[in-house]
Amino acid sequence: MSDDEIEKIKLRKVKKLMNETKSQDAPLTATDFSFPEIIKKNPLVVVDCWAPWCGPCKMLAPIIDTLAKEYKGKVTFAKLNTDDNLATARKFGINAIPTLLVFKKGELVDQMIGVMPKNDIESKIKRYI
Repeated sequence: MSDDEIEKIKLRKVKKLMNETKSQDAPLTATDFSFPEIIKKNPLVVVDCWAPWCGPCKMLAPIIDTLAKEYKGKVTFAKLNTDDNLATARKFGINAIPTLLVFKKGELVDQMIGVMPKNDIESKIKRYI
């Protein structure tokens, strides 16, 4: 397979993912490949940077799931496994997890580090809606 063919396949997969998740009320799964497209195509995105071994990340996960349902149509939530997606984690200087990154119109506008109560996360997010 040529590089062009591989690139076309990747683009088709990203488009399919984006179409499937438009009506979804759960966080998207972000990868090094899909991350740029997710933040570009959605006006407001909150990315949960986590790892499977991280206890505080596990505590934050149900809060993110709830917020994704409650803010469906207003905020897109995504989860980035930092162990599997080192390029994106490095690009944004993720040194501690969980870290929430807030993107508005593709630009990083805020960051929250550590487990936070739902109300604190909501008040930060509401600034950008």
